[in-house]
Amino acid sequence: MELRHLRYFVAVAEEGSFLTAAQRRLNTSQPSLSRQVRDLENEVGVQLLERQARGVTLTAAGRVFLDHARLALLQVEAATDGARRTAEPQRPALSMGFLVGLEVMWLPHLLRILREEAPEVEVTLCTQSSPELTLALMRGKLDVAFLRPEKESAGLIFKMLAKEPLIAVLPADHRLASRKRIRPQDLAREIYVSSARTSPVLQAAIDDYASKIGITLKAKYEGENISSAMSLVASTGGISLVPLYAQNMLAPNVVARALEGGTPTVDLALGFNQTNSSPLLQRLLSRADELIASVQNQSIIRYAEVQ
Repeated sequence: MELRHLRYFVAVAEEGSFLTAAQRRLNTSQPSLSRQVRDLENEVGVQLLERQARGVTLTAAGRVFLDHARLALLQVEAATDGARRTAEPQRPALSMGFLVGLEVMWLPHLLRILREEAPEVEVTLCTQSSPELTLALMRGKLDVAFLRPEKESAGLIFKMLAKEPLIAVLPADHRLASRKRIRPQDLAREIYVSSARTSPVLQAAIDDYASKIGITLKAKYEGENISSAMSLVASTGGISLVPLYAQNMLAPNVVARALEGGTPTVDLALGFNQTNSSPLLQRLLSRADELIASVQNQSIIRYAEVQ
């Protein structure tokens, strides 16, 4: 079995078509691609794909194999990048990722620690969704990320930072905006805008909250991220549930309100790849508790303590 067999199989599985995978992603012919995947199935000893008139679907065995194939390719990519970085030593560098808007709270305190540990460090930043940050950590593209503890995160370690309370955001001229707290039952009567399209962990926390209090939150509109969800709130007159840090991103025509009763929370974590041997990363991790305390003490936004 060769790496190209795994790449071919993953491309076909993700595209759902031999022809599309051959033309768009692999720059090869469909007959050649079909033979390569058939050879892979013969070597594995089970059928991985169901061939159909309009494409292909994964068998049960194929779904399991796809998860492992993706992970294997990610590990090879990370190993390659790691070897190249080792062979080309340069000034200390640290690549960091944040959920959109979260850097406002954590980055100033993080940079202070980094300046103390490595004044010459070269810092690169990116903001992405939690699943995208997870994938970047797995691929070795990021050293550390502030994200949700995603389930599909083989090889990653999460250090819990905080439990972020969820709050309601609604238009400033909404009839409920005059209240200091929003009753859960009021949420069910309003247009609901989902803020969790690209965050399965946040979506699970919201679903669990709705189930416990006995309401249904079926999204009429879905934002690509929290920022776009709040834009939809302003334009549709709806209400959304977002993590507390989103108060940093409020537009003038949108307000935030606490939820009455038990406040739901979503976990925020510091994630890194367990194979990352960067000395600077290890020094940063050794001061993670100090970082958490700095944010807790100096931010106007209060997180619940991690138990």
